[in-house]
Amino acid sequence: MMTTVNTPLLFGVSAEECSLMEQCFGVFSQCYEVDDTIYDFGDGRNMVGVVTAGTAEVERIDERGGRTILEHLEVGSVFGELLMFERANDDSITVVCTRPCCVSFVPAAALLKRCEKACAHHTRVVENMFRLVTDKASALSERVEVLSRRSIREKLLRYFTLQAAKRGEDSFELPFSLSALADYISTDRSAMMRELKKMRDEELVAVNGRIVTIQHRI
Repeated sequence: MMTTVNTPLLFGVSAEECSLMEQCFGVFSQCYEVDDTIYDFGDGRNMVGVVTAGTAEVERIDERGGRTILEHLEVGSVFGELLMFERANDDSITVVCTRPCCVSFVPAAALLKRCEKACAHHTRVVENMFRLVTDKASALSERVEVLSRRSIREKLLRYFTLQAAKRGEDSFELPFSLSALADYISTDRSAMMRELKKMRDEELVAVNGRIVTIQHRI
């Protein structure tokens, strides 16, 4: 349940208050296996999901079948229509399990409706939700910053630089696999791997599994 995870949705809310909200809002939890579809944004369920175990990804499939990873979700991550921008009519946007995971679902209407008891913790959750919307907008801006680069190398270097800046050091762990990274920067995996090899040969970066180290900044 949500009381066991650290999530920005519940910042400033005690475990006791969270427990009360779970009962009041009709929160329910489900667990999933790898490749299971956790949530389909086209179903009209209008829920807010909180990942309480495992990992997942928000992916978009366009009308031509092209796959793009929109977001990587870890424990504490939140997803839902309230946190998404308008999708194209022909696109399919789903949340897919990448490691066995569990998700707690909260009806979006319950989070945003006026609380009859004027509970302070309800107000905090609403404030947290709006803060999450702002954070999602920032993440989208970062994505645009990466995708606006013309070459695969420029996209990779920009993405690596942004990740390193977040952690304050030149070495960091990718939040997803290299195949998923190719999807994230919207490029062919084989072409990306060839470019990564060139970058390693030129000692721009070192890649060991998911660990990336920027060796030389240009």
